[in-house]
Amino acid sequence: MTKEKKKKLKEQVFYYIIKRTFDLICAIFGMVILLPVMIIVKICNILSEDFSSMFYTQERIGWFGKPFKLYKFRTMVPEADEILFELLKNNPELAKEYKKNKKLQNDPRVTKVGKVLRSLSLDELPQMLNILKGDMAMIGNRPYLPREKKDMGEYYKNIVSTKPGLTGYWQTNGRNGVTFESRLELENEYSNIYSLKIDTIIFFKTFKVVFTGKDSY
Repeated sequence: MTKEKKKKLKEQVFYYIIKRTFDLICAIFGMVILLPVMIIVKICNILSEDFSSMFYTQERIGWFGKPFKLYKFRTMVPEADEILFELLKNNPELAKEYKKNKKLQNDPRVTKVGKVLRSLSLDELPQMLNILKGDMAMIGNRPYLPREKKDMGEYYKNIVSTKPGLTGYWQTNGRNGVTFESRLELENEYSNIYSLKIDTIIFFKTFKVVFTGKDSY
């Protein structure tokens, strides 16, 4: 092994040690915040006559393609996936929008409580458990759905070479204003340039996006 390769290996080891330490600190702090938020969400759901589970779990693509179970606060009506397929089947315009962005701008499946959780980015808070378990990191690429793998094409291998994150490069460089293809390009770029410096910039940009509601560019 050359000196250059040894140096690069040491830098990567140092990066992952610091990153994991930071993730654990954030996850422990996040779990403390999660409990009171859970209570508030449950009360709001009951007042909205929504008695289904407040949590939503879904299989996602993890580090190097390994699947894992992702946790979120449920922001949609129960059986949302089945309803989505029916919506796309019966509405060509919505199907066209979903094919382009892999999401719907005004999704009719989102509940009233869910809209508030999404606007405050609180629906992602249970992912602190994923971070604690090591499935995810604070900063990384989006944890993609298994059905999206074929649409990721040539970007797939490079994107999954980094651990998926709670927030990341595309969320702070366009967020809802980018197409699925543009998101892939941004996350592919992150997988090529990630570093402690880049992660720090993304971390602080995330606060701007969450508290101002505006995307960073």
